[in-house]
Amino acid sequence: MSVGKKRLSPNTRNYKLDYSSSGVLKILLLVLFAEFCAWAYQTTLPPPPTKLGSPDGLPLTSPRITLRDGRHLSYIESGVPKDVAKSKIIYVHCFDCSKYQNPFTFAASPAVIEELGVYIVALDRPGYGESDPDPKRTVKSLALDIEELADELNLGEKFYVAGYSMGGEVIWSCLKYIPHRLQGAVLISPAVNYWWHNLLSNLTNEAYSRQLQQDQWSLRVAHYLPWLTYWWNTQSWFPGFSVITQNPAVFSPADIEVVAKLNAMITDPNQAELMKTQPRLQGEFESIHRDMNIGWGKWEFDPLDLENPFQTSNTSVHLWMGDEDRIVPVTLQRYIAQKLAWITYHEVVGGGHTFAFADDMGSNILKALLKIN
Repeated sequence: MSVGKKRLSPNTRNYKLDYSSSGVLKILLLVLFAEFCAWAYQTTLPPPPTKLGSPDGLPLTSPRITLRDGRHLSYIESGVPKDVAKSKIIYVHCFDCSKYQNPFTFAASPAVIEELGVYIVALDRPGYGESDPDPKRTVKSLALDIEELADELNLGEKFYVAGYSMGGEVIWSCLKYIPHRLQGAVLISPAVNYWWHNLLSNLTNEAYSRQLQQDQWSLRVAHYLPWLTYWWNTQSWFPGFSVITQNPAVFSPADIEVVAKLNAMITDPNQAELMKTQPRLQGEFESIHRDMNIGWGKWEFDPLDLENPFQTSNTSVHLWMGDEDRIVPVTLQRYIAQKLAWITYHEVVGGGHTFAFADDMGSNILKALLKIN
């Protein structure tokens, strides 16, 4: 008896065909998902920093010291010669700037600097200008870099430090980690970390809500998702941090006036080119993006916990703010100054974030720091 081949019913054939198509579709979806994940991961990775120096890097235009870990720190000197100076100041530049953006160069009278006998050394912070990046950078590390710069340049046992905006925020680290080396300090429009735990929540919430929406989101990313900071500020779907995108809404009328005068003062094309290109010379990540991650990240200490480290000396600390600053909330600075009564607080009426570059402000800040009437 012959047995015929069993034939599949039409329904069975359709079922097997549908099952096969579904399997192929799942595989395609998995492949597409894997490709998307790979693409998404790549977009979060910043390119390597631009090389500096010979044999295959960009030419160097200023002197550098070699730090203990092998990195280089770039600097320029101004004021009176170091060997005859009465006071020696290390200046720390702001966010998206370099050692060439120095208020004491533009807004301090040469006659005043000569009279006071002030020597000033301005450095490029790591990853900025011609200073090597520091992938291990922390809130503490730059204070130690500053101390090492002072020793390499033979500035003596004690020296002054001054910082503007994000550079002003760095001065808190100097007060925390190297107070024994400081003869005095000045914080100019210093950046504030909204997550310092001693700031009152109602004050920080109010100040934070007044920031541009694009800045509120950018700071959240820098604090909570620092690995996304590069992508967030380079994608084109929505705006990144306003200072990076140069949104004019973040500048007060006073800022616009100061910047216009500052640009008019710069008649040397070479100087103008250096001021324009140096901040992001090595790329955006190691300069401005890592700056955001450190400045608004999780700090190792809260400045409001600091006690006066100079109770037995005449060392003075000054904090300067403009009351119309749209980048750094003046309300938070007032609170900080109130809690840290050992800091001398100066509020400039009508001043914006760039008030330190206005006429004679550099001279006024130096005289206050050096206790000269």
